Amino acid sequence: MNPRVSLVVGILCISFSPIFVKLAGVSPLGAAFYRVAVAWVCLLPYCIIKNKLKVERKQLLISIAAGIVFASDVAVWNVSLLKISATVSTLIANLAPVWVGLIGYLLFKAKSGKLFWIGTFIAIIGMVVLVGYQHIIHLEFNAGILLALLASFLYASYILITKNVMAGIDVFTFMFYSMLSAGVFLLVINTFIGGNLIDFPVRVWLCFIGMGLICQLVGWLTINYSLRYMESTRVAIALLSQTVFAGILAAFLLDEHLSVTEIIGSVIVLAGIAVTFLKPKNSLAPNGQK
Repeated sequence: MNPRVSLVVGILCISFSPIFVKLAGVSPLGAAFYRVAVAWVCLLPYCIIKNKLKVERKQLLISIAAGIVFASDVAVWNVSLLKISATVSTLIANLAPVWVGLIGYLLFKAKSGKLFWIGTFIAIIGMVVLVGYQHIIHLEFNAGILLALLASFLYASYILITKNVMAGIDVFTFMFYSMLSAGVFLLVINTFIGGNLIDFPVRVWLCFIGMGLICQLVGWLTINYSLRYMESTRVAIALLSQTVFAGILAAFLLDEHLSVTEIIGSVIVLAGIAVTFLKPKNSLAPNGQK
């Protein structure tokens, strides 16, 4: 599949995540566990039949680490969904491009370009409008917003880890081991807090299956595949578009409505992301030609 097409498919799939979480209405950590567990169980027979389980030790350790980071991201984000609207939570949690650019520059000295940082600055202004400047001044952050911000950092970390390992490992092999570690990690957390993992009505189980098949299996297989060929910053920025789809789905399926301030803030954030996609004008050559 073309990497760009693969990315679009993945974005459409993961846009259903907040909808399933809201419709399930159960413990967010339990929902996160079954999202990963269902996807892993479905992937298991394919990996066995196609002999996708062989992996080098270094790649295995990185895949396991990626799974733990991803599990932490999903768990924190699912908790935020119960405290703020699906659209706002998805928007904040998907500010990964800001973190990807900062981490890439601080750790790897990767220069993202002037337009990237201009767009990032615009996006931060949008965040101030979205959260409310009075909350920024008085440091009155809603718990859901703080959790969504933490999820965005974990999101960016997962993208960077995945980008670095995908060049030397099959996408199915990576998903198998990363989801295995994520599932075990979430199972331990749920067991520790005494969360319910069995007694659910049919409606909830259907939501779990939907999350596992659509959002996790198809969604992240296609996104991780695109990461093999595309820049991590580009993928992270493109993932912001899921906010638009999630908002539309939430309006139709959850009857959620954003305030005027939230809409303005969202538009500014997305405008900032759009700026990072602009290509700088080519400088003129000495003969006047581009």
